Amino acid sequence: MPKNSRKQIDQDEKKIIAYLQRNAKESIDTIAKKCSFSRQKVWRIIKRLEKTKTIWGYHAVIDDDKVNRHSYIMLIKRSNEPMANSTDKIINQTMEKRGAEINVDVECSKLLHGIYDWFVCFTAPDIREAKKFSEIFNREYPNLISEIHILENIFTVKNSGVINPNITQLKDYF
Repeated sequence: MPKNSRKQIDQDEKKIIAYLQRNAKESIDTIAKKCSFSRQKVWRIIKRLEKTKTIWGYHAVIDDDKVNRHSYIMLIKRSNEPMANSTDKIINQTMEKRGAEINVDVECSKLLHGIYDWFVCFTAPDIREAKKFSEIFNREYPNLISEIHILENIFTVKNSGVINPNITQLKDYF
């Protein structure tokens, strides 16, 4: 009989994932103490989550203002034209490379179901570079895009599961 049921293993994994989402920089010992697990158990769970690609990677959450960047969201609606070989450009991260050429950093890119078909979250020095990036999209995917909308992030409340340490400044916007 197995030591732990699948249900218990799932619960333990979720507990560790939730903790890592709040602070992936913590030591294994700290995570073990906070989750009430042994150090070895935490290490085994994290290694298994990495091996199965449940955890893709780790990153720092940056205050864009302090690094002179602005955050944008691009919403894209496709036309009815077939994608054909365009998915290869997505898989090969062509747009991330093209964005880097104009100092645009793509942080998140997702296929959607709903009014829009694609969501791209990125940072750029200013709105001019953001608009240049959307123009590159139009050129890179001719006849495939019917609409592109760029939205500028004014204030981040929560990013990657982390609450903005300057949350009280939100009052300045209302």
